[in-house]
Amino acid sequence: MDTTSQRQPGERTEPPAGKDAGRGLSARLVARGLIPETGPKRAFAGTTFVNQIGKGLFIAGAALFFTRSVGLPVAQVGFALGAAALIGLAAGIPVGHLADRYGPREVFRLTLLVQAVAVAGLVFVRSFPALIACLCVAELAVSAGTAARGPLTRALGAPNPTRYRSYLRALNNIAVGCGALAAGVAVQLDTRTAYVCLILGTAVMFLVSAAVSFRVPSVPPVEVPAGGSRWPALKDKPYVVLTVLDGIMSIQNQVLIFALPLWIIGRTDAPRWFVGASVAVNTALVVCLQVRVSRGVDDNASAGRTARRAGVAFLFSTALIAAAGGAPGWVAVVVVVLGVVALTVGELWYTAASFELSFGLAPEHAQGQYSGLFAIGQGLSNAIGPPVLGLVCIGWGAPGWLAMGALFLVAGQVVPLVVKWSDRTRAHSPG
Repeated sequence: MDTTSQRQPGERTEPPAGKDAGRGLSARLVARGLIPETGPKRAFAGTTFVNQIGKGLFIAGAALFFTRSVGLPVAQVGFALGAAALIGLAAGIPVGHLADRYGPREVFRLTLLVQAVAVAGLVFVRSFPALIACLCVAELAVSAGTAARGPLTRALGAPNPTRYRSYLRALNNIAVGCGALAAGVAVQLDTRTAYVCLILGTAVMFLVSAAVSFRVPSVPPVEVPAGGSRWPALKDKPYVVLTVLDGIMSIQNQVLIFALPLWIIGRTDAPRWFVGASVAVNTALVVCLQVRVSRGVDDNASAGRTARRAGVAFLFSTALIAAAGGAPGWVAVVVVVLGVVALTVGELWYTAASFELSFGLAPEHAQGQYSGLFAIGQGLSNAIGPPVLGLVCIGWGAPGWLAMGALFLVAGQVVPLVVKWSDRTRAHSPG
């Protein structure tokens, strides 16, 4: 006789403990914003997380591999890295167009495979031309992947892609840090074998990322409106101006990793270890607050207002950093900490605004193409940021910091005007 169906009145039926506990844990993690709420979002977060671990490995160890293991001069390595980054920007718009027409997931996966092959090929590099060739292919794939990732993020992150992209940014900061820590092992060993393992490990991360992307659902292309241009991004004047403004504002990303260390060591009495501490403060705030800051940025108008606030925060930050010059040791530390916090607040605001505008001002049928264009501004800022900051902030001293802050302020105030211009233009355009 089946006794499982005979229960006393009022007796509770308990579901399987493991399954219920798993659901409960997942719900709590979602509620706290630690994991996305749907499977596709989690899969894409997973593939980008693994990809960014590979990026962290490469950033932290590649230059040392080229110089200490391959034996190339520092000047050649620096030129190769810079030239490849600039050449790579050329792939963004055409590959973004392919992603719009044939599906972003498939194009994104292909770029990961190309990255893996190009990076793995670095272990065979023995000359400067071979280095240039491998790095250019790798950077072309990186740029192409960025363009394809844009429409994929928007589709999977609906109805609030900005919040989802903010989550990915926080996650990516953690991933890059993990990769950099792992690269430290190879750097400490400082042997050919260790450096080769680092490079091959980077390639493996890209392959694993491509494998995980098979769990990401395909996103069908959006039909192009009748009469629409084949290359609308290049003809969208407000968006081109926004790309330029974004490039200017993105120079602030180079402050912490380039200008501030030189300023702390050369112009203040703050201890040298504070260089790393300032980066740690920024990273912790970005990881903890990026998603929260993005919650109120859900349309073009709110993004424009947020960009305006970011410009003010950047000016306040550069003024504080300038004031630290020549100050006594611990006074300089306190002032620089306040400056870093202000810079990070501005970064959080502007990043949320930039995410929203890059999606919101682009038509649905050309998200990849527009993402490729938008990435050009950020890529150029990475290229010109260090020399501009070196000339203005380090060369001119405190007045230079104030000048850069004023530039950020003006750019931030112009963004809302460009948003209104874009809205008017799109209202009279077929796409």
